[in-house]
Amino acid sequence: MELRSTLMKGGVTKAPHRSLLKADGLTDEEIARPLVAIVNSVNDIIPGHLMLDKVADAVRAGIYMAGGTPLEFATIGVCDGIAMNHAGMRYSLASREVIADSVELAIEAHAFDAMVMIPNCDKIIPGMLMAAARLDIPTVVVSGGPMLSGTHRGKHVDLDTVFTAVGKVKCGEMSEDELLELENAACPTCGSCAGLFTANSMNCLTEAIGMGLPGNGTIPAVYSERLRLAKRAGMKVMQLLEQGVTARQIITPDAIRNAMTLDMAFGGSSNTVLHLTAIAHEAGYPITLEDWAEVSARTPNICHISPASDYHLEDLYAAGGIGAILVELDKAGLVARDVMTVSGMTMGEIVDGSANYDTEVVRPVGNAYYPEGGLRVLKGNLAPKGCVVKQSAVQPEMRVHTGPARVFDSEEAAVTAIFGGEIREGDVVVIRYEGPKGGPGMREMLTPTSAISGIGLSTSVALITDGRFSGATKGPAIGHVSPEAAAGGPIAFVEEGDEITIDIDTGTIMLAVTEERLADRRRHWTAPEPRITTGYLARYARFVSSADEGAVVS
Repeated sequence: MELRSTLMKGGVTKAPHRSLLKADGLTDEEIARPLVAIVNSVNDIIPGHLMLDKVADAVRAGIYMAGGTPLEFATIGVCDGIAMNHAGMRYSLASREVIADSVELAIEAHAFDAMVMIPNCDKIIPGMLMAAARLDIPTVVVSGGPMLSGTHRGKHVDLDTVFTAVGKVKCGEMSEDELLELENAACPTCGSCAGLFTANSMNCLTEAIGMGLPGNGTIPAVYSERLRLAKRAGMKVMQLLEQGVTARQIITPDAIRNAMTLDMAFGGSSNTVLHLTAIAHEAGYPITLEDWAEVSARTPNICHISPASDYHLEDLYAAGGIGAILVELDKAGLVARDVMTVSGMTMGEIVDGSANYDTEVVRPVGNAYYPEGGLRVLKGNLAPKGCVVKQSAVQPEMRVHTGPARVFDSEEAAVTAIFGGEIREGDVVVIRYEGPKGGPGMREMLTPTSAISGIGLSTSVALITDGRFSGATKGPAIGHVSPEAAAGGPIAFVEEGDEITIDIDTGTIMLAVTEERLADRRRHWTAPEPRITTGYLARYARFVSSADEGAVVS
């Protein structure tokens, strides 16, 4: 087996390099072995990362047991919940590209032979998967796992419950004392937030795409089983290295389609559309919103996890995990069975070894919540290139809605209006200049959607943005409107009071303004000055693509 690391450590000319490795405490025997990177995003601020040092220790043990030499380095990470609703959120999506680039730099600079990636939460997972596809070396991903849900006054709660409660306090339905009780109970353990928000969605999709071992998405962070999984990940990467199996042999078009199908079946965060599109781009198999629409049309929505229900990730884990969902999808012929996974088994073999232990948590296809996927692509004159809604979290009465536009040029302005009682039943709240370029950074907006829900308007008010909505969002919250306002998309020309019709059933989003009037507004429109003109975000805004292309930087 020819090792990449020989380029860095082999022969007389590499004596200085070996000397430096010995300064790290490595012996000749360890240097001679395959060098395996442990890519760890551990830090002290993100709850999903607090225990990643323990996960890394377990991975290290697995690599050693299988004959490799583990060497660890770190990446950055942003907690979306903490960054929410202030300028910090502009850096969240943008951090995905920094993570991917930093992994590439460290792996290539040191000629590692293989790697085990340890992400958790939001943009870290897709950033690492993008790097895996780009680098194409033997790779296994093992996440830190989900947080357990909290309990407050006899009910299961999570972070989304707290965001929604803020709106209830604002309208007098909850006291500040009760909010404090909830604040203290909602996030009881380390791990990625307990609902099927972006982090848990992506960790589950990592299984479906074949890059994570079974259990990666659902074994709770605080379970010792998570450490055993990490040890197996360390051993498995050595097996992949011996067999010459690299990331792009796992991340194939069929594997990407399996992940998209799972996404539709459990109604993951709408952010997954951005992330899987970006991962597919890195793997050399581009997908479009048309592909997403096709997968949604053929995939029934059979699993509802918070915020779509009161079930949480520990309930899905008890039901059989991601395997339980794949079992039901496989019965309908919706799983590509022949694709290889990092486990060494095909996806079909994983499905055959899985079972659905709770048909209330994971419904059979014949008893689906909805005959189509949890996410729906909409198009129309307001979003010619498309936009995305998490239809599994939309109430039946809001699947078709017409109302007057309430237009805001920033998230802050919209939140002020919502909490100020300026939004009425029937309104369509439009938040623009929050796209990848215009934000910059395409901010995720859980605060306005939670505020709408908390004040009791989620069954009568819709939200539309060229930014993003959190996976914790409920109701008709439509994001990723493309082209974005800063690029001169039609959302830039919406005026206060314009009638907007959202029809999720037909997949359309229409502005009741003639093409002639829109053209006139376009002629009189001037692109706004960039909000940020220096530093990383200024560079990001210059090079980032539109949301329908995954908001990738090239």
